[in-house]
Amino acid sequence: MRFKDVFSIIGPSMTGPSSSHTAGAARLGRIARQWLGCTPERARLTLYGSFADTYQGHGTDLALIGGLLDYATDDPRIPDAEEYAEQAGMEVEFFTSGLPAPHPNTVKIELWHGDRECSLIGASIGGGSVSVHALNDFRVQISGEFPTLVLRHADKAGVLASVTSTISSSGVNIGYMQVDRKARDGEALTAMEMDGAPDPDMLSRLKSLDHVLDIRVIDLKKGVSSDAI
Repeated sequence: MRFKDVFSIIGPSMTGPSSSHTAGAARLGRIARQWLGCTPERARLTLYGSFADTYQGHGTDLALIGGLLDYATDDPRIPDAEEYAEQAGMEVEFFTSGLPAPHPNTVKIELWHGDRECSLIGASIGGGSVSVHALNDFRVQISGEFPTLVLRHADKAGVLASVTSTISSSGVNIGYMQVDRKARDGEALTAMEMDGAPDPDMLSRLKSLDHVLDIRVIDLKKGVSSDAI
């Protein structure tokens, strides 16, 4: 398996030649997989900047694939991620781009499974930390450090009031919230970083609200990567 020796040097904590190119990449892959809601059947990854220049030598490709398989940054299977992806029936393609990007270590991840598809643009910003800038072309700012609830919903009056009221009644505090929309009265996306993970009852009540189209939970600490809610 190519680059296995590199990962042997890096070790299970993935703090070797560049945590930005390994641990951060794995975290971005996991966030993308959780955004899709299941293991992708097909993945297209476009690398920018330093990621594009050094991704093979630093094992960034293997880390990204490992993240798409829901592997944590210290998972010993990452050196063989390509083989495990093949076993899981996941087709992965890598591309590089010389176009400007929000950060030198930026990746665009596009995923498909059946009739589901999603995209993510994010960057590894150092020390294993990441910043997600876009989900399905909606602007967001997600760190992955806190449980994050992502809702696709219609851009209608009262939707956010109903959402925040439901979350508040569950005893969970919203630490940060960002809303973006593609057009007035069209589809909108709200991302909320919360102090605690949402429980199944909260998610069920949110899903039942008028104009809520879809819900995903991004929670790297709990390793939640369940099917679509």
